[in-house]
Amino acid sequence: MADLFDTPSSKSKDSAMRPMADRLRPAALSDVIGQDHLLGPEGPLGAMLASGQLSSLILWGPPGVGKTTIARLLADATDLTFVQISAIFTGVADLKKVFEAARIRRTNGQGTLLFVDEIHRFNKAQQDGFLPYMEDGTILLVGATTENPSFELNSAVLSRSQVMVLERLTLASLELLAQRAEREAKHKLPLDGSARDALLEMADGDGRALLNLMEQVFSWPDTGKLTTEALTKRLTRRAAQYDKSGDAHYNLISALHKSVRGSDPDAALYWFARMLEGGEDPRFLARRITRMAVEDIGLADPQAQAHCVSAWETYERLGSPEGELALAQAVTYLALAPKSNSVYVAYKAARASAKKTGSEPPPKHILNAPTSMMKEQGYGAGYAYDHDAEDGFSGQNYFPDGMKRGVFYHPAERGFERELKKRLDFFVKLRAKRGES
Repeated sequence: MADLFDTPSSKSKDSAMRPMADRLRPAALSDVIGQDHLLGPEGPLGAMLASGQLSSLILWGPPGVGKTTIARLLADATDLTFVQISAIFTGVADLKKVFEAARIRRTNGQGTLLFVDEIHRFNKAQQDGFLPYMEDGTILLVGATTENPSFELNSAVLSRSQVMVLERLTLASLELLAQRAEREAKHKLPLDGSARDALLEMADGDGRALLNLMEQVFSWPDTGKLTTEALTKRLTRRAAQYDKSGDAHYNLISALHKSVRGSDPDAALYWFARMLEGGEDPRFLARRITRMAVEDIGLADPQAQAHCVSAWETYERLGSPEGELALAQAVTYLALAPKSNSVYVAYKAARASAKKTGSEPPPKHILNAPTSMMKEQGYGAGYAYDHDAEDGFSGQNYFPDGMKRGVFYHPAERGFERELKKRLDFFVKLRAKRGES
């Protein structure tokens, strides 16, 4: 008797109606392209299958890299019943039915591999619902997600699973997939060499997207080999994988920030452009670029911050796309500016010291005494007015009485901070001299 939750065999489908991506699904794990680091003999999944011990898994990776296919083939390789659900369309009542069906199978000696697509879309309470069935062996859970599991999944689910990271397909892997599709279609793509490369790049690491693009090309009337220009007129590039609130957002801003810090204007402009192409809000980028100026350049080039604020204001006046050029100029300026995080480090050290000694009052000689009672208490007594002192510097102590003098700011020997270091060293020597006299 057919199981209510079993997936119908692909053999029952009309082959002519099935998309190429479905027709080319691998029949064995050895046929999966691009994930050898997991499925090879030395890979974690390969080792699990060799030992006959498969644990619950979280498959984390971008779209179109084989997460569903691998889950289905793992079920075949371990003789488990494959059940697939999507967190988008499955509610609590549906989950209860799935678990009950799995329980009945287990009673009859048959295990269940439950594949949960988009598992990160289940809330924390729903994720907790999987735990008892994972623990007693009713299901072997294989979840698929495009989001970072450490942010999106319960720690309890993660502790009972192994996270497997699937990689986007390289151009070499996409070429292998294209050759497999050509064999299935029984003819070659009508593209010249550069157009073929362009088609692979259009897929942007997504095998499913490549096969869908190829299916369109195969459907065109035969007009000889097409050039890149002719191809791009008929096909549009696959939209970049970018979620402004997801993992890619944080990964790309990190790449931009570190490229600026590493004084690489070309890489910085590349990641800046990647974020804009993905639909990022230029105002977010303007804010983060200004943050880079403050954190990584600081007083090594005091103009960097002003340059960023000016670029931000220019964007607000011009809007997109013209205003984005001002932000690109700021990115380039920052990448080539001298770098210093001395003030950033000094600020954090001062905050730590302030937290530790937060109740210490200022010394009385630097407190104002607007009332007679405060004067009687010694407020302002002994204060030395710096402008009256030699060199305009009194050398008095401004830290709390009894507190060891803190030294937080250490200027870098780069950019304008070289000049600031000279000034600081001058005052350190003068302070020591005033203290001796």
